[in-house]
Amino acid sequence: MSSIVSPIRRPLIEGNKTYHDITEDICAPTERAPSLAWIIAFILAVTFLAIYLVCLVITVWGGIGTWDLNRTIGWGWDITNFVWWVGIGHAGTLISAILLLFRQKWRTGVNRAAEAMTIFAVICAGQFPLIHMGRQWMGFFIFPYPNSRGPLWVNFNSPLLWDVFAISTYFTVSLLFWYTGLVPDLATVRDRAKGIRKKFYEVASFGWTGKAKHWQRWESLSLILAGLATPLVLSVHTIVSFDFATSVIPGWHTTIFPPYFVAGAIFSGFAMVQSLMVIARKVFDLQEYITLEHIESMNKVILLTGMLVGTAYLTELFIAWYSGYIYEQYAFFNRVFGPYWWSYVGMMSCNVLAPLIFWSKKARRSIFITFFMSIFINIGMWFERFVIIATTLARDYLPSSWSYYSPTWVEIGLFLGSLGLFFTCFLIFARVAPVIAIAEVKHILKSSGDQYIDKNSKHYVEVVEKELA
Repeated sequence: MSSIVSPIRRPLIEGNKTYHDITEDICAPTERAPSLAWIIAFILAVTFLAIYLVCLVITVWGGIGTWDLNRTIGWGWDITNFVWWVGIGHAGTLISAILLLFRQKWRTGVNRAAEAMTIFAVICAGQFPLIHMGRQWMGFFIFPYPNSRGPLWVNFNSPLLWDVFAISTYFTVSLLFWYTGLVPDLATVRDRAKGIRKKFYEVASFGWTGKAKHWQRWESLSLILAGLATPLVLSVHTIVSFDFATSVIPGWHTTIFPPYFVAGAIFSGFAMVQSLMVIARKVFDLQEYITLEHIESMNKVILLTGMLVGTAYLTELFIAWYSGYIYEQYAFFNRVFGPYWWSYVGMMSCNVLAPLIFWSKKARRSIFITFFMSIFINIGMWFERFVIIATTLARDYLPSSWSYYSPTWVEIGLFLGSLGLFFTCFLIFARVAPVIAIAEVKHILKSSGDQYIDKNSKHYVEVVEKELA
């Protein structure tokens, strides 16, 4: 007998599903009464959202003096949260667009939730710069528009303005891409709904009938939007990094920031997708559609991007030493041994050391380890943004300007409230629309053939016995 080989890949859809089974299973969360777990999660999310609204009113009424900003640290938790949320929103476009163009079939189990996560994360991110303005209505003036006093031209040399254009474009394309993918599935729910629900889904599905022409245009539009969204994956967080890299502040003025920020964004975004999908597969009983194969593939990407981020951290230290520039060297010395040493330790532990556990296949396929590490990584990525901003600004050129920054309860409330806003939106989405792309899953089932056949089926056993003979 020849040595045992395994040419057959494990199935991306388990349980010998038929088309009818797929429709029933994925549509069920939108049709049945909400579970106790969903109700508890929704109450918690709305509670944090209420905290956000209270802190927002206090900030608008009292100004950003309600935060513990000072003459040295003009950016605190708000910009840290902004960069963190933008990073989380990266994975949705990556999974949706780039993996679609590369025909990666494992994306179908997670792309819908990742796309929704992108939309909600960008909404959370976009609020923090507006809040930081102090007078939110001034946000209207970041756009060049004609008025009675002549055209108002903004400063096109400012990377903060580039943020506006990049993130608004990213949000628009991501929203279109997400909703385009939803249309066939909303039509499926429409055909099963009754009464007011049916009217709602009729409007939402834009009269989709499933004709060949509809599918042709749907696929063409999906590919066009994927092509448009792909460069945005690189551009958005690259431009966010320019907020720091175009300055002359030691520790920020470095060319490694763009690729470093992009890798970190994908790293944190995939971790958040893992957190959401591990919960969704349990709460909505979708274990046969979000399989261990999906989770392992995601963990491989997390391992890769985590190593890229770790390489960037070490490269920063080397560049600072090699430059011979004492201010640059002190900036990194202060990060490691200064008053914020604890945040640097947290960043290195969560982002560099902890993900190495995914070198183990057993760890990559463990639900508990995956969920724990996904939370751990996002904590570490928040620490990274805090280290870049607070640690650098706390030590000015003049020792007399040095200070120690601690957030007020209003800043903490805004951050926790943004989490509440995010999860409130996601939980409502999970109740209204299918969290898995029904049409794409059915396409995988149709095109998979023997390569993805269920390991419990008779045909699978026959193929394996033939290989072993």
